[in-house]
Amino acid sequence: MSKLYVVPTPVGNLGDITFRAIEVLKNVDVILAEDTRKTGILLKHYGISTRMLSHHKFNEHQYSEAICKRILAGESMALVSDAGTPSVSDPGFLLVRTCVDNGIAVECLPGATALIPALVMSAFPSDRFVFEGFLPVKKGRQTRMKELQVETRTMVFYESPHRLAKTLAEFAQYFGSDRKVAVCREISKIYEETRRASLGELATYYAQHQAKGEIVLVLEGFSGK
Repeated sequence: MSKLYVVPTPVGNLGDITFRAIEVLKNVDVILAEDTRKTGILLKHYGISTRMLSHHKFNEHQYSEAICKRILAGESMALVSDAGTPSVSDPGFLLVRTCVDNGIAVECLPGATALIPALVMSAFPSDRFVFEGFLPVKKGRQTRMKELQVETRTMVFYESPHRLAKTLAEFAQYFGSDRKVAVCREISKIYEETRRASLGELATYYAQHQAKGEIVLVLEGFSGK
């Protein structure tokens, strides 16, 4: 039966992909890729010749209905993002919802994501946590940080390297400079690094050292003090 497969791809090391993901990517009719150039590197590495179509945040509203029509007509498709699991801080949600609304089967494979390794490596409680993804850049940013001030669960955020120092300084202001945080950088890549300290300490460190690569912030929950 034709369906949409949501396929996680490695966040770093190309060896992190599952056997099943490779099988799906080889056997579907079309791979919907956030960036065909980046996905092409992965496909070449595993000898996958399936044709690709570009599907990203700038065209998903335009093409989701057309993709659904093709699946209903008998094609099977796999949706991938540049790294990790589609729709988790990446394009994908709209297409999945459109497929479900049209009665199309959707199957999401388990696999790579940056947030879980970062959560575990932080050494903060991981039995209960909240994933915030990217905070708003401007409108609503301060409001959201105020709302999270008394969140008792461990909090996980994504951040870009050029905003890291500013975000840590803001966190120190809203959550207190003594609150513990882990900055996880380049997960599953050659220069993978995790720094654990207080918000004040890491805000000072990254104000003096420019971060590079993909960043995950894991923040200690509010202890009531």
